[in-house]
Amino acid sequence: MEGATGEERGRGHRFVLVHGVCHGAWCWYRVVTILRSAGHRVDALDMAACGASPGRADEVGSFEEYSRPLLDTLAALPPGEKVVLVGHSYGGQSLALAMQAFPDRVSVAVFASAAMPAAGKPMKFVSEQVCARYLAWPLLDQSTPPCA
Repeated sequence: MEGATGEERGRGHRFVLVHGVCHGAWCWYRVVTILRSAGHRVDALDMAACGASPGRADEVGSFEEYSRPLLDTLAALPPGEKVVLVGHSYGGQSLALAMQAFPDRVSVAVFASAAMPAAGKPMKFVSEQVCARYLAWPLLDQSTPPCA
């Protein structure tokens, strides 16, 4: 919409922001401010055991459980409402899961420097590839994997 104000462009758009590993909703604070000032509705989520979410990482039993805040957000949308999903880093995996579970609730997904599932491979394939890449990085202490 050439010439439209931020509010006119943003009318009706709802963004759901999903963080990466070792982050929380807090990492989106600047993006939230910019999107809201442009007239968009924004939800920055804490995945299970991340950010302000209660619980510990060792209590999260599955990737679906980790992604539950996103899945619950999409399940609670009013009929016919669609969102723009934005994921960073490992948040891309949660986006893919949500898109598969709720294809009618997602208008578009943005993978911002995010992990994308490999076609025809199990979800753990990407995690294994990321861990292997980090473990090969010589600056890290090999005794403590960064994705453990």
